[in-house]
Amino acid sequence: MDFELKTLTAARLCAEKCDALIVLVGGDAASGSDAVSKMAALAIKSGDFESKPGKLLSAYRPQGISATRVLFAGAGDGSAKNIRTAVSAAMVGLKTTNVQRVVLSLVGLPKAGHDAARAAVLACADASYAYATTKSKPPGQKLQRVVLAVSSLAANQAGFDKGVGLSMGLALTREWANRPANHATPTLLAQAAKELGKLPRIKVEVLGPKEVAKLGMGSFMAVARGSDEPLRFIVLRYEGGSKTEAPVLLIGKGITFDTGGISIKPAAEMDEMKYDMGGAASVLGTFRALAELQPALNVVGLIPACENMPDGRAVKPGDVVTSMSGQTIEILNTDAEGRLVLCDALTYAERFKPRAVVDIATLTGACVIALGGVRSGMFSSDDALAHALAQAGDSSMDLCWRMPLDDEYADGLKTHFADVANVAGRAGGAITAAKFLQRFAGKFPWAHLDIAGTAWKSGAAKGSTGRPVPLLVDFLLSQVQTSKVAKAAKAARPSSKKRSVSRA
Repeated sequence: MDFELKTLTAARLCAEKCDALIVLVGGDAASGSDAVSKMAALAIKSGDFESKPGKLLSAYRPQGISATRVLFAGAGDGSAKNIRTAVSAAMVGLKTTNVQRVVLSLVGLPKAGHDAARAAVLACADASYAYATTKSKPPGQKLQRVVLAVSSLAANQAGFDKGVGLSMGLALTREWANRPANHATPTLLAQAAKELGKLPRIKVEVLGPKEVAKLGMGSFMAVARGSDEPLRFIVLRYEGGSKTEAPVLLIGKGITFDTGGISIKPAAEMDEMKYDMGGAASVLGTFRALAELQPALNVVGLIPACENMPDGRAVKPGDVVTSMSGQTIEILNTDAEGRLVLCDALTYAERFKPRAVVDIATLTGACVIALGGVRSGMFSSDDALAHALAQAGDSSMDLCWRMPLDDEYADGLKTHFADVANVAGRAGGAITAAKFLQRFAGKFPWAHLDIAGTAWKSGAAKGSTGRPVPLLVDFLLSQVQTSKVAKAAKAARPSSKKRSVSRA
């Protein structure tokens, strides 16, 4: 689906030829003499329509309007959240039609925020997404083009561009998280990363079992032992900043299927464990968005990818393995495998001397219980990093919530037989998992996003949400501005060189 940003007046909207004209109507909708404005005003006055977010009113081939269909959608105060609600409702209303070209008007929303264009684009992309990879008769994409009509290009271009870039990243994330495990093996995931390497400023390196063994990633290798599928350690680099600039580092959990290993999961809903590489998929999606947006920043992505299977070679409860850091780990539960692959990736991250590290993982059911599907759990050892992530969550409407990391939570990870156990008790399970990871992240500002509740929807809407790509992209873009401020402050500081003082 293609997007176009176009300047149109309310009057010119009436003459715009399209299959459907979606008009967002706010609470402060301006009156006008054109046919569209008159129709909206009359509907509101008669009580047949209101600007409450998500409310709809449709008309077919109305007089004085070139569009085949007109759909009025309530957008409340014109906030990004209400625009998303309005556009989503409108797109659902068009889903059963043969609409190919849509004009979506923000013209009647004079108080819409600067993120209006981004919200509208993302809502369109989300509503029109349909998984097709493993279907014998893929559903055709009827909608081909969306023209976003605005009053000013200058005020909306940046938001529009961000929305288009994000839509590409979200589509890639959802595609790979939705794929069945036999269509998303570690090898296939690595191939998807290599495809990203063809895009501007992105480089990709893939390490196999021999290279990983040479690095001493004993914890990562232990998880992969029970599978016939060879592990892959994927390294992505986006080089948009200067060579001397420290990168921001993202680590995505890449368990392409999780049976639980010897500590096997119940059969019910085990099929959904194909999305246990949601963190890895979000890293791929973020890099796809970076390639489109081209920010002046260096970013490294690490994806430890493998399956967690229960064959005769699989790691057993009670086994002790040695991580890349040299710390030994007693594996009390083989279904707590995500932290075992992430801990070696965190140690590997040290070589990049990163300015910050964020790991993203569908890590614990405990986080689903704590926060549901609304906010991702966010843990951090650095207040500034935590604040930046929280702000990015708010600005992107991809919310997170900071969780505690008190030292006492680590007490349950103590063991007589190794430096640390991989699980504690059931209480505070998301926190103790984060405390385990924190042991391997002491050499840089670090944050952990537990996306077990937000990366996937079950039930009738089963499938990947694409989260937390919007949060990650907004966070990375904020780091560009932070870097500029830091450089400006450094340049403004007086020289520390000693000055000679003349004496009378």
